Amino acid sequence: MLLAEQLPVIIVTVAMFCGFTILLAGYLNKKSAFWISLLANIVFFALSILTLRHVLAVGPIKYWQGGWRPPWGIEYVVDAMNAYLLVILFFIVILIEIYSKRNVEKEIEARKHPTFYALIQLMVAGLAGITVTGDLFNMFVWLEIASLTAYALIAVAGGRALRASYNYVIMGSIGAVFYIFGVGWIYAATGTLNMADMRILLPVVYDSRLVQMAFAFIVVGIMIKAYIFPLHFWQPDAYTYAPSSVSAMIASIHGKVMIYILIRLVYSVFTLDFIRYYIGLDLIICWVAAAGILAGSVFAIKQRNVKRMLAYSSVSQFGYILLGIGLSPLSPWGLVGVVAHILNHAVMKGCLFLAAGSFIHQEGKWDIRSFEGLSKRMPWASGAFAIAAISMIGIPPTAGFASKLFLILASLDAAQYPFVVILLLSGLLNLVYFWRVIDRMYFVRHEEPTEGGNEGTRRLPISMTAPMMVLAALCIILGIFWLTDIPMPLINQILSDLSTGGRL
Repeated sequence: MLLAEQLPVIIVTVAMFCGFTILLAGYLNKKSAFWISLLANIVFFALSILTLRHVLAVGPIKYWQGGWRPPWGIEYVVDAMNAYLLVILFFIVILIEIYSKRNVEKEIEARKHPTFYALIQLMVAGLAGITVTGDLFNMFVWLEIASLTAYALIAVAGGRALRASYNYVIMGSIGAVFYIFGVGWIYAATGTLNMADMRILLPVVYDSRLVQMAFAFIVVGIMIKAYIFPLHFWQPDAYTYAPSSVSAMIASIHGKVMIYILIRLVYSVFTLDFIRYYIGLDLIICWVAAAGILAGSVFAIKQRNVKRMLAYSSVSQFGYILLGIGLSPLSPWGLVGVVAHILNHAVMKGCLFLAAGSFIHQEGKWDIRSFEGLSKRMPWASGAFAIAAISMIGIPPTAGFASKLFLILASLDAAQYPFVVILLLSGLLNLVYFWRVIDRMYFVRHEEPTEGGNEGTRRLPISMTAPMMVLAALCIILGIFWLTDIPMPLINQILSDLSTGGRL
């Protein structure tokens, strides 16, 4: 068997092993925890790029656990969609880990650092496992590993984070119960847990109330996990009180992988025909997404805490991805919008949370009303925040503009004109809550300016500044990339693999 065909299991297994290694090595030498995790994820990033290249050149990778042929054994499958997601996952993790080295020294007790990086690695392993598995029950196992470590990472900050983590545990557990009930009912109807096998067997039982109920339960469970409106109410506290690095990581990649489960379910297990013709959920999904887009933005406008504002902004932004999923049966531009926004939002929101964490790290400021003159004391962090905010608003030629443009094209192609209005209105609402931050930082004069001009910039470590600036630059670069040269081979391969499950 070629090495490339073994990459999915290598990435997941070694990532899990590294998590326990970090914990043991970290207690012998606390500084080693960071370096082991960072170097491991750099290797995984390189392997994920090789995986994506192999998938695009040769086709999906299939790995049978223990040599057991599916559906009897667990199958790992990597197609264009999840290979693309793996690259995003490890790239963002690397940048946030670099940022975290100095940031966690201030936000987390030194004795907890080995545990922190071990949990990061185990969460990454869980997310990678969700991404590559072709078995719905195995996906549940990895889902719980990713969720349990996320609970602990939020709680590690102590204080109010403990209550936020507790609420997340309760809601996450409810979501897990909904998911596993749905999987159990599908198994009862089809006798299999393998996604490719389900895709073949489900059409003959589409009319079964058991199957329809299973679909509803799984969707609700994932909506809770992915904090999709209106099942998002645990999320603002978790984002607000978690360590800044954790907030950035959960917003950028954890939620995307939860959304990926929904994408895989809609496209590769039940198929778009089930969504559109048997249940008629396509427009219902679109209207739920539209409500989330508007509600998240309205709630964000009301916030004074910058991290809480970004939390509600994520609720709104996940509505864009859900809208693209709902429009996909009606227009191929819907999938283009989904693929683009998964990457674009990871970059934009990662940059925003890292910048907000920098404000808290250096100035101790989280209240937007206290941001007067912040651009003079922290020009790099303020600039990164402003660029990412402009991209979120959707001003060309940024990444956020590209995402909205694709979704507008999908709405027009599907003759769903109300969603065009909602997308344009959401841009105006984004402008309202992001502009008040930019206005405070750049245009409101501070009454007691800090002596020494840019002294504050020198106090912000380069390890925290560099990841922000990379992500800020990508907000522009990705926008130009998507607008000038849409990677149609990748998009077409993703559409083909999703349509066939990438598993047949």
